Amino acid sequence: MREILDILARDGHATAERIATMTDIPEETVRERISAWEAAGIIRRYKAVVDWDRYNSAGPTDLPETITAFIDVSLVPSRGVGFDDVAARISRFPEVRSVYLVSGSQDLRCTVTGTSLRDISEFVSQKLSTIDRIRSTATHFVLKTYKRDGDAFLEPDADHRLPVVP
Repeated sequence: MREILDILARDGHATAERIATMTDIPEETVRERISAWEAAGIIRRYKAVVDWDRYNSAGPTDLPETITAFIDVSLVPSRGVGFDDVAARISRFPEVRSVYLVSGSQDLRCTVTGTSLRDISEFVSQKLSTIDRIRSTATHFVLKTYKRDGDAFLEPDADHRLPVVP
């Protein structure tokens, strides 16, 4: 049944009929599984992966430019909760897009967006740094996106082959 989830993760528009054809699982079973997973919160939502750089470069835009930063956070763990309470608190800020517990020299990695470097700076200095048990942060700004959520944002290489004519 994981096949159904793999297909939906790649294409949220995949119909039950198409998934059934691809997996040889009866269409009604596919519909039932999807409904059950939606009700159980396994399927959280369906979303589009948007190339905002391409959208903004296509001409006049009604959206301000978005700055994305990865913020690595080092914490002092707390007995009984570890890092979970701080991660939950950080997750509640609207500018935070993701929070991960990671291995290595830092404990959490957060993805944060804003409309300027100042927005990100103010988030770190006025919101993030005021949380108890945060020992240090390291902010890394995204300069260019090559791949996100499994989707490549690169232009395909030009085909330089000569046409073959019989």
